[in-house]
Amino acid sequence: MATRIATIPRKDWKRPSARRVQAVRQRLRELYGIPVIGPHGDPLGELVLTVLSQSTNDRNRDVAFLRLRSRFASWEEVRAAPVAEIEAAIRPGGISKVKSQRIHDILEAIGDPLDLEWMRDAPLAESQAYLCALPGVGRKTAACVLCFSFGLPDVPVDTHVSRVCTRLGLLRPGAPFEELHNELARITPEGAALEFHMNLLRHGRRTCHARSPGCGGCALARMCPSRAI
Repeated sequence: MATRIATIPRKDWKRPSARRVQAVRQRLRELYGIPVIGPHGDPLGELVLTVLSQSTNDRNRDVAFLRLRSRFASWEEVRAAPVAEIEAAIRPGGISKVKSQRIHDILEAIGDPLDLEWMRDAPLAESQAYLCALPGVGRKTAACVLCFSFGLPDVPVDTHVSRVCTRLGLLRPGAPFEELHNELARITPEGAALEFHMNLLRHGRRTCHARSPGCGGCALARMCPSRAI
């Protein structure tokens, strides 16, 4: 078992050096390589996909998304459809009643044109604020849209990324998710947002588990202050 990480007050927290962050990034690269996927350029699709990903696994999310896209020819058609039809299309993704209403409300809030392409060249803070003002959209969802669609420097922080980063001393233990997102975006090397997210996620899923982390076989153990001794 990993040692329990005590919450550190913000006033006592010292941000990690750029050298340390680069060392962690390089070690993760050696383990998992550099992701070959690049920004896909579909922010609206990413937004809906992220809503569908909530409280389900990747397979069910993808099935729901593909059913939605095959049922409706455009996002305008999804917006105009009765919520019950959206719910029927995404039912395999779970919690379909809640998610269908949320998707409808988001598309309504965006209005016309139903397009988020402007975010590619907009100030990052402006895009973050716009997305977080949409119904049911939080900081992580906004980061997914900006990072995966355009490769912008906003790193999504899920439970895996948060756990790995706090154990490695990259982020403050006990910090709220808003702070975690802001700080990880701040310390991530330029141009590495998607790579850093993917490799931290992989490490959390494969080795740095929540209850029984594999510290004995972890390639980052020597640089981890939270490793089991």
